[in-house]
Order: sequence, then C-alpha cells, then structure tokens
Amino acid sequence: MSQRMIEITSPVFVPETELRKHADPRQLFGDDRPLALEIGCGIGDFIVQLAEEQPGTNFLAIDIYNKGCHKTCRRIDSAGLKNVRVLRLEARYLLSRYLCRESLAAVYINCPDPWPKKRHRSRRLVNREFLQLLLHYLRPDGNLYFSTDFDDYAHEVAALLPTLEGFDNCLDEPFSHRLPGYPRSKYMRRFLDRGQPIHFIHYRKSGDFPAEAAPLPSIDRGFRVHWSRAQNG
Repeated sequence: MSQRMIEITSPVFVPETELRKHADPRQLFGDDRPLALEIGCGIGDFIVQLAEEQPGTNFLAIDIYNKGCHKTCRRIDSAGLKNVRVLRLEARYLLSRYLCRESLAAVYINCPDPWPKKRHRSRRLVNREFLQLLLHYLRPDGNLYFSTDFDDYAHEVAALLPTLEGFDNCLDEPFSHRLPGYPRSKYMRRFLDRGQPIHFIHYRKSGDFPAEAAPLPSIDRGFRVHWSRAQNG
C-alpha cells in the first residue's frame, strides 16, 4: 500500500516546478550568501541546528520522502528560520540538473541508507562516481561531511576518498568517532545513547583543484535516479 501524499504548504518548501524558474538555486534566497546542501534531511533535526548556528549561510535540505520533507518544513517554520529551503529531490538529480558548477560551500550527508546486504551495496549513495560528481559542485576549499553508524560503510568511504585527486582530509585519521561542534540529529543521538558509535568523515576540496579535472559521470533520467549500467560496468 502506498503512503498518502501530504500537501506541503510551507513557504520554505520549493516544488520542482518553482525551482525550474531559476537559473541558479541561490536565487531562491535573494542574497549572495554561501550555499550549502544537506542530503537526506530526514525530519529536519540536523538542518535546524546547523542553520541556527550558521545564519550567514543558506541551506538546501533535500529528501526523497514526502513525509520527511513535511516534518522538516514544520521544524524550520517553528524555528523561524529564513536561510533554509526544502526540496523533494534525489541528490544526483538536483546536482546534475539544477546546481551550478562550484556553487556549494559544503555538503552534509548524515547516516544515509547503508544498504547492509552485500548484494545491495552498489545502491549506496556515496561511491566513487558520486564523489567525483561532488568535485564539480563544491567550490574550492568546500567541505564534505559524511557520517554513518555502519562500520563497514565508514571504512569503505574512508578508503575511497584518499584515492581521489581533489579531496584533502581535514582529520588526523581516516574517520573519527568525535567531531566537536557538529550537530547531532535525533537519529545519531539514539544510536549514541545505545553505545553505538557514529563514524565521522570530514574532507575538503583542494583549493587549486579545477572542477573540470574530475570525470563527470552520466546520469539516467528519473526521480529516483540510478547510475547508468554503463557506468556501473
């Protein structure tokens, strides 16, 4: 049974029809502040904390689930925040269709679907192709934050990033269980309360790395975007 679609009337929610009217999503805010992206905003706990702590930055918060977008909008409206816009879009679709090259000051990816079964791990969002895609849209010295409660996912991403030219590790280790000052979402707090660690990764795009130096993967059409079979080999 499919879930009932919730109508989202919040002023911070941006339907794709509205997004198409703008050549650059930064125009949604009416100013020239730095733009950051949270991929998978869930119920909005993390983005509200982050936007409150960084009022000088504008944030796009995206999720593929209608219910999550609705809850995120409610939290943003309740907090009275003006520097967040919520979109129901898949990350690769948003990046390839609507964002301008080197337009993001930071990307935040917190506890994405780990697809724990080995036969499903090709479905994980953060892989080589996706990281190469981010190199096009992060500005020089732009930050990439990744967190996961799955040990093998953390090791996978931590082993992959050093093999990609254009990213520099901001930590003294491949990943850390502590990242001072980083907001903790409700999901993170639940696992930490159970004694289960969160793995944090923080990389930065090299200041002298040109966006065009990374190969740009091709992307199939569709709302739930999948990498083309040719790219997956």
